[in-house]
Amino acid sequence: MSSTVDDVAPVPRRRRRGRRIALIVLLVLALIGVGGAGAAAFYLRSVESNIERVDAFTDVPEQARPPVVVKDALNIMILGSDSRDPENTGGSRSDTIILAHLPQDRSSAQLISIPRDTWLHVPRSKNGQHGNRDAKINAAFAWGGVPLMVQTVESFTGVRIDHVAMVDFAGFKEIVEALGGIEIDVEKSFTSTHSLNPDSRRTFRQGRQTLDGAAALDYARERYAFADGDFARIRHQQQVIKAILDKAASGGTLSNPAKLNAFVKATSNAVSVDKSLSILDFATELRHLRSGNLSFFTCPTKGTGRVGDQSVVFADKAKAKVLFDAVRRDSVADVLQAGQ
Repeated sequence: MSSTVDDVAPVPRRRRRGRRIALIVLLVLALIGVGGAGAAAFYLRSVESNIERVDAFTDVPEQARPPVVVKDALNIMILGSDSRDPENTGGSRSDTIILAHLPQDRSSAQLISIPRDTWLHVPRSKNGQHGNRDAKINAAFAWGGVPLMVQTVESFTGVRIDHVAMVDFAGFKEIVEALGGIEIDVEKSFTSTHSLNPDSRRTFRQGRQTLDGAAALDYARERYAFADGDFARIRHQQQVIKAILDKAASGGTLSNPAKLNAFVKATSNAVSVDKSLSILDFATELRHLRSGNLSFFTCPTKGTGRVGDQSVVFADKAKAKVLFDAVRRDSVADVLQAGQ
């Protein structure tokens, strides 16, 4: 009998102090790293001392891992969830899975979203009670936490993961409010039925507009209003990420200590990363990165379908292999071509 991710027992996790608020750590670190050497070092040392660390790799069998192909290129697995999503009523889930590739020369970054319902093989969990079967990719996190998700993504992509970051996309609200709103070009008019408004509804009109924190979260969360469901949500999350980075870099945030402090508080307190990631070193490497240097992709698929009683996404394995092989070889030109 088939089971869904929500049927499995949740992975125990330490209760975090207060509401976790975070933006994708890659972008946070890239942004803070351009704030001037002194200010950046001050903020980053503060982040470094308080950030939560996760043991991402100890339980991943080394013999099962892909080899390092290009020295100094980095691949970061970013796991995101939405703790305020009314659907997320229990269990441990990863609703957003992104493989971020930083080339050897650090001149750009390529972020590849893997739909959470992608149907693939999940290796056996450490306790032997789950996995070793085909399932949705986010089952890996529910069954074996970060290590099993690392093993699953590495098995699927053939790309060795160097670092892991965990974020809560519900933090979009506080981050956007700290920035005074963001500019979004809404592709088509729609009504969200899972809004933060009292009546759970919010209507978005087509065209460019400024969104406050609550509207940005509603925009990044909604999927039921679209025929392509989670694919639309992935596009909108990518839009919001880019808009946040653009606003923070161009809106005086970096040159205004009060604004910078508010932004950092709204992001860094909740970022969880693996034990080996040095935030100060990482941000220094990425100090020149801007949204114009970021490319967003979605793992190639053949569309959606059903396996038993589950609605799933079928990966286009041939096209995905070309894309992830380019990542593994650190060939940015080939990644851009394969991602089109």
